[in-house]
Amino acid sequence: MKKFLLGMLMVLVVVALGGAAYWWQHEKYLDAFAKAPFGTDGSHLIVIPPGTGPKTLSTLLARGGLVSSGKDFFAWLHREKSAPKLKAGEYEFTGPQTPEQIVQKLMSGQQKLYHFTVPEGLRVDEVLPILAQSELHLDPNRLAELAKDRAFIHKTGVPGDSLEGFLFPDTYSFAHGFTEASVLAKMVSRALEEYKKADPDRKPGVTLDLFQTMTLASIVEKETGRPEDRTHIACVFHNRLKQHIRLGTDPTVLYAMMLLRGKFVKNITSADLRTMHPYNTYMVYGLPPGPIAQPGAAAIHAALNPLDCPDTFFVSRNDGTTVFCPDLKCHEAAVDVWQKQYFAKKRKKAARAHK
Repeated sequence: MKKFLLGMLMVLVVVALGGAAYWWQHEKYLDAFAKAPFGTDGSHLIVIPPGTGPKTLSTLLARGGLVSSGKDFFAWLHREKSAPKLKAGEYEFTGPQTPEQIVQKLMSGQQKLYHFTVPEGLRVDEVLPILAQSELHLDPNRLAELAKDRAFIHKTGVPGDSLEGFLFPDTYSFAHGFTEASVLAKMVSRALEEYKKADPDRKPGVTLDLFQTMTLASIVEKETGRPEDRTHIACVFHNRLKQHIRLGTDPTVLYAMMLLRGKFVKNITSADLRTMHPYNTYMVYGLPPGPIAQPGAAAIHAALNPLDCPDTFFVSRNDGTTVFCPDLKCHEAAVDVWQKQYFAKKRKKAARAHK
């Protein structure tokens, strides 16, 4: 009996030692597996849906060519207790990766981002193609539909029937899962955020509401030759509104003609200036019915906090700078120098060069 028990004990010891050796070898193998780069050169994209479990994830990575063995990856993941920390999304991996590097990225949530940039002063019809042609590859038809969908527009918080003036110009980054609606809504939310940032600096006596602010800011944006002139130009328009003088700004005429013709034409004729239209501020008093472009943060701030000035006119020097005038006499003199004489000299110079 003693020999039998001793034999059994020896067997158990051998089994235990064998198990320990196997465990040690397996642990050593998993450690090496976790640090061994695997994969090919180039970029690899993988989408991990929400709710993906560790086994499914391991299979996805193996099928995507990111790990050599889904089974080993799952075993290592289970040992490290890392699965609950991994985040769903779309991830991009470049070149060979170790399992440790993959898990680190999945834990940090460093998803692949898609970018686009919208400059200040563009109209909605100019912004939508930028979105469609960007890395996001949004559907141009769907964008156009949403831009005319009043229910969608009101849902975003725009207090009007158009997105004009509320697609805030900025650089945007979106992770996997974006839609045409979510992108446009984000741009509107940025515009509303910038208005809220500027509103505390509102100058006493400025009573513009959100929609009026974005309308005036869009005009300031289109009239600005230099960024530092924004608050001065805003002052001119505020003075004109207070004194019940028509704003008389060319960008609104261009916008009116676009609405009438169905296409944008850059040149203005004398007939255009006399064409009755709600957006033609040479013909109607006060602000036009809505924004004419997308204003940036500085233009929004200028509309609410204009410079203190006596001026009611301004004329471009055609070099990006502006002449400001408090009265008609000063304005007519500036027009004579910087419009009539300036362009007359250019025409003469061009004629001589042609000869």
